[in-house]
Amino acid sequence: MKYIKTISVALLFLGVSQINAQKKTTDTKKKEAVQQKPVDNPTKCSNIKEGTFLRVNYPKNLWYMTVKDNVQTEYYNDGKDHIKSSIVFVDDCNYKLIVLEKTEESNPIKVGDVFSNKVIATMDNYIKIQSKVDNNQFDLVLIKVKTK
Repeated sequence: MKYIKTISVALLFLGVSQINAQKKTTDTKKKEAVQQKPVDNPTKCSNIKEGTFLRVNYPKNLWYMTVKDNVQTEYYNDGKDHIKSSIVFVDDCNYKLIVLEKTEESNPIKVGDVFSNKVIATMDNYIKIQSKVDNNQFDLVLIKVKTK
């Protein structure tokens, strides 16, 4: 009889913990659904025209970028190396980057390379860019950081 009581109490606790776990999962899913924002409509392409930008999931010492006066400078290796490019806007959301200088010789990007970029989506301070050079295409997600 003692074992039956012990097993019953254990099953009761197990059942309560399962209910709580399911409730927490449901609450988390509801919070995630509420926190997801739609992309800006229309796309705020002007966000790329000036500021300091980080790549999502990259620490600042690995890579960051500044844009000012139609010059884009990408810094990497703790800011020791950079690639400087001139920006030529084709329209509000499309622009070309022409590489003017670079400091690291082993980097495959060459002075004179032309990148065709397009802002394809924005959401608050996040900017998704599609970049093409030669036959390569890649997408970048940047976040515009507040500058003091």
